[in-house]
Amino acid sequence: MLAKSTIYEVAQRSGVSTATVSRVMRNGTGFSEATRQRILQVASELGWLPNGSARGLAERRIGIIGLLFPDLGKDAEAESESPLFVDQVIRGAERAATLVGDAVLIASTEGAAGRERARSIAGKVDGLVVTAGSLSKADLASIARSIPVVLVAAQASQRALDAVGADNLGGSRLITEHLLEVHGYRDLAFVAGPAQSPDSIQRFAGFRAALTHWTERSGAELDVPSTPHAHGGFTEAGGARAMAELLDNRERPPRAVVFGNDEMAIGGLSLLRARKLRVPTDVAITGFDDIASARHIRPALTTVRQPMRQLGEEAVRMLLERMGKPEAGQQNLTLPTELEIRRSCGCASTNTTRSSR
Repeated sequence: MLAKSTIYEVAQRSGVSTATVSRVMRNGTGFSEATRQRILQVASELGWLPNGSARGLAERRIGIIGLLFPDLGKDAEAESESPLFVDQVIRGAERAATLVGDAVLIASTEGAAGRERARSIAGKVDGLVVTAGSLSKADLASIARSIPVVLVAAQASQRALDAVGADNLGGSRLITEHLLEVHGYRDLAFVAGPAQSPDSIQRFAGFRAALTHWTERSGAELDVPSTPHAHGGFTEAGGARAMAELLDNRERPPRAVVFGNDEMAIGGLSLLRARKLRVPTDVAITGFDDIASARHIRPALTTVRQPMRQLGEEAVRMLLERMGKPEAGQQNLTLPTELEIRRSCGCASTNTTRSSR
């Protein structure tokens, strides 16, 4: 078991009684806001969580794994990750936990309330699976001092903890190379997700890497942008807005648009239809994720399949291993992605698969 701080240490450092600490952590009353903030800050610094001492009795597990994901926003706006991505990760985590008889406690995080909710849940579980954007680096470090934490699709700066992610860079490079090499497209645009999304950042890096490699190899003068051409927030509505922005700000449409996920690509496709532009004849489009609807829209969407459920499964597996061997070396796993060739890029054949590794 990891060494844990106690409520007595929190009370002593905060200059209050253990009863006051307990009331604060239960969202009770009878203390000032300044006292509340001081106790929460001390608890965070010490990595102390409610119920931690109770869990330590007899050194046995509760049989519950926590899973945190960022709040997806109201009416699908301002998302930090696609809700379909999160749903698949949760399904994979639940399947892996069920195999060992564990339950999964799921919650979203947003602002100060989400941060406190995360700490409350952390005090009720054996370990946490945390998706990108759910908690700050400082909050993760604080919680990880008390219970094991595994990150899903996290930024490289947060990977002092065990982490699992998909090969976003390799997958995006594959799909961009396909547009360049197979179709001969040269005027390519990239539509990114949220600016701080690690997945979106890596996918744009793969797009740039493909353009750079092609330029160096062929001697052709291709534009290698330093920033994405547009942002769509990983939503269908955002993809439509980004596509409209690309059309309105250029004399003619880009020959191909690489969207950072499938939902944005579907939104972009709808906008192109509304503008009487044909896909792929006038504008080719691609996505990323391979959600179910990508196969059923017309034309079917060329995309990159990432193993979303497997991310959840592997995260739980790593968490269980960390519980059993707290002193084991850090794990950092990257799962391969696959290029799924369909008709939206201009290919006549369908269901051709190529791995990023």
